[in-house]
Amino acid sequence: MSTPEGWPLLVPVLALAIPAALTLAAVASPRRAGLASALALGGALLVAAGAAVARGVPAATGSNLGVRIDAVTCVVLLLVTALGAVVARYSRTYLDGDPELARYQRWLLLTLSAVTALVVANHLLVLALLWTATSLALHQLLTYYSDRPAALVAAHKKFLVSRLADLCLLGCLTLVHRDVGSLDLDTIAGWASSHPELTPSMHAAALLVVAAVALKSAQLPFHGWLTQVMEAPTPVSALLHAGVVNIGGFVLIRLAPWMDRAELAQLFLVALGLASTLVASFVMTTRVSVKVALAWSTCAQMGFMLVECGLGLWHLALLHLVAHSLYKAHAFLAAGSVVDEWRVRALSKRPAAPTWARLGIALFVAAASAILGVVALGRVVALSPAEQRAVSLLAALVSLSLVPLLAGTTTGPTSMARAALRAGGVVLLYAGWHAAAAHWMPLEVGAPNAAGCVLAGLGFAGLFATKTALQRFPDGRLARALQPWLFAGLYLDERFTRFTFRVWPPRLGRRRESPRPLHLQETLEART
Repeated sequence: MSTPEGWPLLVPVLALAIPAALTLAAVASPRRAGLASALALGGALLVAAGAAVARGVPAATGSNLGVRIDAVTCVVLLLVTALGAVVARYSRTYLDGDPELARYQRWLLLTLSAVTALVVANHLLVLALLWTATSLALHQLLTYYSDRPAALVAAHKKFLVSRLADLCLLGCLTLVHRDVGSLDLDTIAGWASSHPELTPSMHAAALLVVAAVALKSAQLPFHGWLTQVMEAPTPVSALLHAGVVNIGGFVLIRLAPWMDRAELAQLFLVALGLASTLVASFVMTTRVSVKVALAWSTCAQMGFMLVECGLGLWHLALLHLVAHSLYKAHAFLAAGSVVDEWRVRALSKRPAAPTWARLGIALFVAAASAILGVVALGRVVALSPAEQRAVSLLAALVSLSLVPLLAGTTTGPTSMARAALRAGGVVLLYAGWHAAAAHWMPLEVGAPNAAGCVLAGLGFAGLFATKTALQRFPDGRLARALQPWLFAGLYLDERFTRFTFRVWPPRLGRRRESPRPLHLQETLEART
């Protein structure tokens, strides 16, 4: 069946209409945020359907309009609009009766419009400007309660970190334009593919991109603002953790043809992401507040996403981005039920620490399941040697993460067989999703960086060994020595906060006077 003439052109035009409609709704009638976000979701569905119908037609990419419509765009556009619709509907109930609801809805729609325009942009300068616009609009949401000093301090630190990231992006744009002669993403990808070796300035530009992504993705030691923005409304936290903070991973995926050839930048990604993942994973276990623990979890997840990008696992990074966004949105919007579940676990009897024999059996079961899962996947899906190495490393990491769970169930032959089947199914499903995403999002992926693979393997092996020791000896010498440092987050944010206060102290302003509460008798008289 032939594609109707002119139909491919409607796809990018409709994609551009989504952020424009959200912006107009924010200016004209911000109280209709729910309707505007629902219409944006419908538009995203039409874009995805149109891109599927016009697949293979060059005009469907919309490169002449500065718009990129491909599998990545459709997936992330649907994700952003769906989360925006949910957050907008939740916000109306959460802030019902608030006198400044209209201002909140206006900045919410402007944030969503900037993110959706960023997703479809096919120009590096436009992408950088929209990333900055998203940060500035989100700043207004983070300071929604202007009478709370903690919220203002956290937003102030985020503002400074984001502006530093913008400076890195500005330097990157200058270097790329000097070497490539254009900032169009397709042109940059073609230039990188035609040059086996990058120039020193392009390597430097790639490092600046990594620095900007690390700054805006709350990687250590610039993570403090992410764990301290809990004074903002809960839907803002959901939007931040489920959508805005993931933009760094999306930008790296967009620049994958270029970043895949920048070995130093990839190694830098692995090192930064691994450090954040390890530290945040341990610090998260010391937190009592559910929302703060979720914030540290986001820091760790973003670090793991940077590790995936540094290893060249771009398909897995996209899959991780979608899964993390959906999980974090649900976790924040359902924080009340999470508190109830945590109370049940806290009141339950703590299980006994697993013995070394059970840990050894669990490790053997997980490793065997990982090997069988990779072999079974190789029989079903044809994988290149580079993909086989990447999937094997992934399976090893997944198997290590399953050992603490398997250690509590491997008590006999029957339970061991059941655990082996479950672990093998998890590994096979994980690797299978990766292979499906790689098939659906065709992208030339080189062999993983050997140094990055070794560094990631050693890092996660150390994480596994340390967590196993803490689980085996929860009151041992190692646990007592690490507890104060982990509870304080290694004192990284304190040092960064002092530095920012010296460079640019925040303006806390005056505390806004709240309306005088009515007594019960006054309330009854007012109603009658």
